[in-house]
Amino acid sequence: MIGGASWTWWVGYHVVVVLLLAVDALLPGHSRSKAARHPQRIAWIWTGLLAAAALTFAAWIAHEQGRENALQFIAGYAVETSLSVDNLFVFLVIFQGFRISEQRQHRALLWGVGGAVVLRGLFIAVGVGLLHRFEWITYIFGAFLLYAAWRLVRGGSAKAAIPEWIRRLQPAKGSLLPVILAVEATDVLFAVDSIPAVLAISKDPFIVYTSNIAAILGLRSLYFALAGLLDRLHYLHYGLGALLGFIALKMLASRWVEVPVTWSLAIIGAILALCAVFSMIAEKGRKNPSAQA
Repeated sequence: MIGGASWTWWVGYHVVVVLLLAVDALLPGHSRSKAARHPQRIAWIWTGLLAAAALTFAAWIAHEQGRENALQFIAGYAVETSLSVDNLFVFLVIFQGFRISEQRQHRALLWGVGGAVVLRGLFIAVGVGLLHRFEWITYIFGAFLLYAAWRLVRGGSAKAAIPEWIRRLQPAKGSLLPVILAVEATDVLFAVDSIPAVLAISKDPFIVYTSNIAAILGLRSLYFALAGLLDRLHYLHYGLGALLGFIALKMLASRWVEVPVTWSLAIIGAILALCAVFSMIAEKGRKNPSAQA
């Protein structure tokens, strides 16, 4: 057993990850072919297929390791996917700053996702190791998440949380390397928030890692699926702030209060649903100002 699972599980999971990345690289959206005339539709389909793959993997975990681990995987996947929406805003700013075409954005994000898989693995190994060796680290992680929640809500928008150095990016001249490095740097930045959040749900290295990577795999397609909608998510920062706040309190109180995974999933779903509903209402009000008169 290695980190809560046999080595065959680890190898098998990474084989699937590599295959999915290969398929992602071959999607029509990367080229100027006729099939690429509807890149957003392709992005939604691929995002849905990756989500279905994650749920299938959760069902397999339930069969092999039990219902509790499967629910922890789903909760970790939901949290990481939700928090990754912040990354999408950053990607939007990066690509606008570097002034690169949509086709080159596909390549930059593909390399960025591949690098993120490696970096997240290192981060999670360090985080889980610290929690096992020093239990008091839990309180530091919890306090950091509370600060992250406050910082996000105080900013007034998800874009306001983007560091100033990203806003000052200069256009790239031919090479995608600066773009890829910027994507990797911002992924590391946001991993500092998201990984402690997932560690609050499960301390099983295999569950934490696989749920995190499953969410990252869908990040590139989710960006292109939501590219035209990001500016309409007016209350996103409040929803993500509430999400981080809930997870922080759960982590800080874990010694005295144990919140079942099913409750965590329900609360996470309710927070995100309210965020989406209020954002839709706000968008409708902006389009029809006469209705508010």
